[in-house]
Formats: sequence, structure tokens, C-alpha cells
Amino acid sequence: MHTVAVLALDRVIPFDLSTPLEVFSRTRLPDGRPGYRIRVCAERPEIDAGAFTLRAPWGLDGLRDADTIVVPGTAAADPLSPAVREALRTAAGNGTRIASICSGTFPLAATGLLDGLRATTHWTAAAALARAHPEVDVDPDVLYVDNGRILTSAGAAAGLDLCLHMIRRDYGSAVAAHAARLSVMPLEREGGQAQFIVHDYPPVPRGSAFEPLLTWLRENLARDLSLADIAAYAGMSTRTLIRRFREQTGSTPLQWLHRARVRQAQHLLETTEHSVERIAAQVGFGSPTAFRDRFKRTTGVSPHAYRRTFG
Repeated sequence: MHTVAVLALDRVIPFDLSTPLEVFSRTRLPDGRPGYRIRVCAERPEIDAGAFTLRAPWGLDGLRDADTIVVPGTAAADPLSPAVREALRTAAGNGTRIASICSGTFPLAATGLLDGLRATTHWTAAAALARAHPEVDVDPDVLYVDNGRILTSAGAAAGLDLCLHMIRRDYGSAVAAHAARLSVMPLEREGGQAQFIVHDYPPVPRGSAFEPLLTWLRENLARDLSLADIAAYAGMSTRTLIRRFREQTGSTPLQWLHRARVRQAQHLLETTEHSVERIAAQVGFGSPTAFRDRFKRTTGVSPHAYRRTFG
């Protein structure tokens, strides 16, 4: 039987801890046998789990012969202990599959096992992960990343997606689909976590000479504005506009405008029953096709799928 060891670090997030326990323990093979043996392992007998104290029945020795190790997220950014680091690196060297959920990517990255690999974590922590571990290729838009023996997932429910993905790898789609039904989850969700990222209006630097221009752009999203139109309003050449705009906002005028339009479209999809065609016109896209393409490139899903989720 496939053994899954869930590593409980100090300040473990209970939701992330329970996800692999529930999903793998409910997995049944076609003949009714359980597909997995589950262990909860920790460095110390008792672990702070926030609202309660966890007594782990296994120590780090429970990782040694595991087929899969899952590292749930933690609510603390404590340095990884040498014992845990060595246990994870030894397991990886022995061919054990290691997966992280949410902020569990941080301790996994601290082992060096993610160096040179693509990885993800909760979108709110992606920038911090990239700063702390520049050798890791951080992708904040996906639900999970499978590098073969090393896997990472985004926040909360994305841990379910990752566990179901591993079940499908181990036992096939039929077994994974049954596990998904028991978890009241689709076997595959549409899009990545980009759809959950709050694409707020690009910031207007307070006191900036560009503040009036950015306010004017936001108030005129529905107009068919060209770079020349924006430069004329700003009273400068297009070349100067692009250079100064990038200096003060980090993007080009048209990139800023597209992002603001998508954010306004998200708001309309969430709060109105207007058709996609009408919303495309309201936020200044020349055609519904152009709107759908830009919206999907930004959020990872179509306008219709976004509305189904957030409307």
C-alpha cells in the first residue's frame, strides 16, 4: 500500500493538514481496498496548530519509508530545523515524492529541493517566495506544479486539486474521480489561481504629476483611446509619455489601461447581469473577441467562467 506521510511543522495550518488526511484516507481502489496508508509526522511530540495542540503519532522516522511526503502550510516563517531539512533531503534522494500545500512551499524551498524548478504557492505569498528564494521559478497563476518527484500547490482548496492529481497519477482517473466526488470537488477545475487574484485598479501614485492623467484614464475606460490620444491629453510626445509613464507606474500606458479595463469588467461580471458583449463595450474593448482574449490572458478563465464562480 502507498504510504503518505504528512509532516506537521510548528504553527501548521489545520486546513492544509487535514486536506491530505481526508482525501487520501477516503481513496478506495476498484476492489474496495484503501489506496493509501496515512501518517502524521512531526519533529516533536507536540506541535502548535494554532487553535489546538497536535500530538503526532510519528516522529521524523516516519518519513523514511514513505512513498509520498506532504508538507502543509504554516502560519509562521520560522527557519527550518536542520533535522527536518536533512530528513526531507534524504527522502528526496531516496526517490520519495514530496509535495507542498500553500505556504508549505517555503520550508520545501528552504531545503534547496526547489532550486531551478518551477513552483507555486498562495498568490498573496508568491512575491515573498520569489524574494526569499530567487533560485526558484515562482508561478503565481497556477493551482499546482508537478515536477515529477517534487510538487507544489497554491493556497487552501488548491491542496485538494494537488491531492486528486497525485491520486490520478497513482491509480488512474476512475479512482481519482471517485475521490473527487467524495470531496465534492471537480477532478479538474477550470483555470488557475489567477482568477482568484484581486486585480485591483493599478495604483495612482499620490502627488505624482501623472495622477490627473491616471484619473482621467480610469474615468474614460469606455473610450477607444490610442497612445496618441493619451499623449495628447498629457501634453507630451508618445516617446516621452512611454518613458515617464514606465518610470512612475512600472508599465506602459496601454498596459495600465488594459489592466484597469479588466478590473472594471470583473466588477461588472460580479455585480450585474449584463451580457459579455455589453460589458466588452462598457469597458472599452473594440470587440467581444478582443475582450474575451484579454480577460482570459489576465485571469486565466473566460468571462463566462469567471461569472459562474464569482457572480
